[in-house]
Amino acid sequence: MVLSNPHFTERWEGLTEQQRADFGRRHRSLNDALAESGELVAAEGLGDPVLARRVTARDGAVLVADGPFAEAKEHLAGFYLVDCATPERATEIAAQVPDAVWGLVEVRPVLDRSTVDL
Repeated sequence: MVLSNPHFTERWEGLTEQQRADFGRRHRSLNDALAESGELVAAEGLGDPVLARRVTARDGAVLVADGPFAEAKEHLAGFYLVDCATPERATEIAAQVPDAVWGLVEVRPVLDRSTVDL
């Protein structure tokens, strides 16, 4: 998971157009390498938190609140879903995400639901 925060946004705004383009190319290069290795399942960037909507459904009523949500210091900016052999490999991939230089890339396993009886 690629996390961001206001500090990252400030740094992004200070980049030149060339630096921004290079940043995007590094993401594309990582996507291509992971696709070629067969490890990439999905990768997406997410819209700005000001575009977010929170949905709560309780007692038959649906409550929708528009973002941003001030209590959040960090937000999910995007994700890479990879299928790799070990947690160490996942960490290697996370270190290659361009955002790891300024922001935070969090590595988590996908829950194994094969043992859950539904």
